Amino acid sequence: MTNVVITGLGATTPLGGDVPTTWQNALAGKSGVRTLDNDWAEKYGMSVNFAAQLAVPLNEVLTRPETKRMDPSAQMAIVATREAWADAGTPAVDPERLATVVSSGIGGVWTMLDAWDTVRERGASRVLPLSVPMLMPNSPTAYVSLELGARGGAHSAVSACASGAEAIGMAFDLIRYGRADVVAAGGTEAAIHPLPISTFAAMKALSKRTDNPEGASRPYDVTRDGFVMGEGAAVMVLESEEHAVARGAHIYGRLLGVGMTSDAYHIAAPDPEGAGQTRAMQLALDGAGLTARDIVHVNGHATSTPVGDMIEARGIRSVLGTHSDGVLLSATKSMTGHLLGGAGALESIFTIKALGDRKAPPTINVTQPEPELALDLVRDVPRDLPASGQLAAINNSFGFGGHNVALVFGTA
Repeated sequence: MTNVVITGLGATTPLGGDVPTTWQNALAGKSGVRTLDNDWAEKYGMSVNFAAQLAVPLNEVLTRPETKRMDPSAQMAIVATREAWADAGTPAVDPERLATVVSSGIGGVWTMLDAWDTVRERGASRVLPLSVPMLMPNSPTAYVSLELGARGGAHSAVSACASGAEAIGMAFDLIRYGRADVVAAGGTEAAIHPLPISTFAAMKALSKRTDNPEGASRPYDVTRDGFVMGEGAAVMVLESEEHAVARGAHIYGRLLGVGMTSDAYHIAAPDPEGAGQTRAMQLALDGAGLTARDIVHVNGHATSTPVGDMIEARGIRSVLGTHSDGVLLSATKSMTGHLLGGAGALESIFTIKALGDRKAPPTINVTQPEPELALDLVRDVPRDLPASGQLAAINNSFGFGGHNVALVFGTA
């Protein structure tokens, strides 16, 4: 079976405009959450007035024509892709053996709502002709395929907050089953807009700590009250090991196993027993040919919701068994907010960086950990992973609709 390796990393996030800055600030325990610099809360009567916005505005890194013809979700994907592709050494690859899988959970919400405002206020004749290509959920992966000249397929998995992780899982399959030698894969989301914020708030999914935005995302804390909206994109370049070695590429790590399941329980709420989440983790471990004893680190989905965090925690304990005592758990949404469709991709990069640097990033804002957590949560400062030997880690991503994705990564 073909081995799959990671050779390039790219991102634009609330913690930085690239991977090195984002990772440095994550290790430093910085928060990317801020009060929004606009009048939305007052104008629309919104109960939430904060989010984790990009650290580097898109208009600082893209040309005006690029920002005019792409929805922000695609713009973010392009920024992340350019960094990842350059980081991979701009691989020379047959275009028909190059594919893209870049996903979004919501798609071009800004474009859609702006187009409706235009129709309603100025008439149908004034709507932008490019509105449909800009708003469609496959727009980011289509633009990435154009950017790279990829003709081996341009795919987009839409699975809510699991979308970015599922994209990486699909890339794994494309390479393993011989359809591609190189795949640019990841996730993107640009949904910090009054409508998504208001609807998530109406579901009681968002934190309402308007007095302390930076401390609002607090996974596994007994006082947690919901997640914080984030935005950004993360893309990685995956290759067959044979292709990467032949061109002398730097290898960050390996994708060893993928587990994907569905709850078939509720359109938004997770299965309270966490059976689908647990099975996804176990499938990923089995696919990697590993056991619980091989895992040293978990980057949890851990959104900071009252119900979801502990369902996942129980699932992790179930899969890892007695070995869970020796595994370091990180919940990086405490710093980045929840990037929705981009979350799983960014947290995959965090997982790869943690293994490569042998350092687990911190979870911030946890002052009163859940008494029943029973996992070694990395709090406030990074913790060292084993200094020698091959290491493996799990990254979890779960989404509305009952989507569960677990990815097992290993050191190079």
